[in-house]
Amino acid sequence: MVPYDIRVIGDPVLTQRASEVTDIDSTVAALVDDMFEVMYDAPGVGLAAPQVGVSRRIFVYDSDERAGVLINPVIAETDGEWEFVEGCLSIPGLHWSVVRPRTVLLRGVDLDGNAVELEATDFEARIFQHELDHLDGVLLTERLTEEQRRDAKRALLDLTLGSPAVPPSGGLQLP
Repeated sequence: MVPYDIRVIGDPVLTQRASEVTDIDSTVAALVDDMFEVMYDAPGVGLAAPQVGVSRRIFVYDSDERAGVLINPVIAETDGEWEFVEGCLSIPGLHWSVVRPRTVLLRGVDLDGNAVELEATDFEARIFQHELDHLDGVLLTERLTEEQRRDAKRALLDLTLGSPAVPPSGGLQLP
């Protein structure tokens, strides 16, 4: 059994900027192990700590090119533009075409506390940008065009009417 449930749209943790990690200890290492388990079980290619209800600046990824964890990531550089159909584990079953930079350079820290730089292109760059958005409290729906956003509202209402997966707090409002 996976150690965490994936939080879905409407959960307040998904709309808040996550806190910096100041101490990389056994608790952080255990969280990262759990996050990999949840991500692979979903199945997904990336997972940010807020998606499991932990407001910390950590994400895990597995792009098939490489897998790892990045703590306190920041985008140092971007280049180009690429449109691709993107989904989100926190908005299950829905996908939209989204434009993002084609190439990114990220800086952060690994589990050993070492500074790292990761350059990524195309799909892997998209994973990194998507997960970093989660750490900033930005959901995929905020990257949509106005027309996509209208369609997303309808689709989310259709999917969630009567569904216990979305909190009854009425969290279906899109920006």
